[in-house]
Amino acid sequence: MTLKNFKENLENYARLITEIGVNVQKGHTIVVQISVDQAELARLITKKAYELGAAEVSVQWTDDFVQREFLAFAADDRLETIPQHKVDQTEDWIAKGASRISVVSSNPDALAGIDHQRVATYQAASGKALLNLRKATQANKVSWTVVAAAGQDWAQKVFPDLSPEDAQDKLWDEIFKTTRIYENDPVAAWKAHDEKLQKKADELNKEQFTALHYTAPGTDIIIGLPKNHLWEGAGSYNARNEKFMANMPTEEVFTAPDSRRVDGYISSTKPLSYAGTIISGMKFTFKDGKVVDFSAEQGQEVLKNLLETDEGATRLGEVALVPDPSPISQSGITFFNTLFDENASNHLALGSAYAFSIQGGTEMNEEELKEAGLNRSQTHVDFMVGSDQMDIDGIREDGSTVPIFRNGDWA
Repeated sequence: MTLKNFKENLENYARLITEIGVNVQKGHTIVVQISVDQAELARLITKKAYELGAAEVSVQWTDDFVQREFLAFAADDRLETIPQHKVDQTEDWIAKGASRISVVSSNPDALAGIDHQRVATYQAASGKALLNLRKATQANKVSWTVVAAAGQDWAQKVFPDLSPEDAQDKLWDEIFKTTRIYENDPVAAWKAHDEKLQKKADELNKEQFTALHYTAPGTDIIIGLPKNHLWEGAGSYNARNEKFMANMPTEEVFTAPDSRRVDGYISSTKPLSYAGTIISGMKFTFKDGKVVDFSAEQGQEVLKNLLETDEGATRLGEVALVPDPSPISQSGITFFNTLFDENASNHLALGSAYAFSIQGGTEMNEEELKEAGLNRSQTHVDFMVGSDQMDIDGIREDGSTVPIFRNGDWA
């Protein structure tokens, strides 16, 4: 690694992840899910978490190569069932109120060429087996954060014209830039950023629009919003009332749509890395909340499998607003990674809604959430729809409209 002050910046990054990302407190259990080629960062996170008083730090290693071999060659029955010990482990995390740190660094094309049906089978099995963990996460019962590390294959996909080493340096540089590591005090910078986004969320919460109307080239859609919906900025609170930052970087304010009231058509504006494959040029037509027609220029079969996950996979679970002048958008880089690309663009998500996106939602059961209009599914996949040509209007109960976005920026 030839990047200037890399070690010092990586230490600051580990501090940011533990202090602001999951806000480690005395007695906490911490779970770190990270690739084997990011051992240096894993050790720094572990060290910082214990310094902050963690009771236990558990590192769960992942490996693109091993996962690819498993999906290509494992016996069918092993793809269809998740071992009980893995389910028990997640139940133990929930019982301990464990905070989860997910470090993404995978090659976006890691599973290219693997039989899509095998991948879909395994993902469906995982979705079912780990449903309780997803529910706890989506109701903010526990703290969680998704952050990135520069994997070499991923870096080469983003910067194909650079040497492997230069590409990795460049990707680390972008990660540090977008997570404010180069600021004098990254922790203070994040607190200020959080406040700024919260102000926007507060303005939208006061309005309580009944729907949003999106227009752009290839897009004309009205997305209903449930009664008592809540917009949220960067920071969230867990069941213990401790603040955490679910995504770093983040530039969005988001809420849940009414999954029964979505009508019109919308086009994606950035490629999506999903199930180890790239899907691009997506178009969806919605009627009464449901996808009734779809297409993709690349990855059509994978998109079809995603929409067939369950009934909820054909409906929306999130609407997020990100101004086009945001730093990630202005970098002009396509990261082929949702954590970054969704923060360059207004985005939507197919699948499950976050329970905290409606007043009292974290105390509602599945049926009550559904009745309130919040989508339920075992999947949640963001896709990017924003551009500098997008206008969004808020529609009030009386039918009057208020400009929210003009030409991709706050009106």
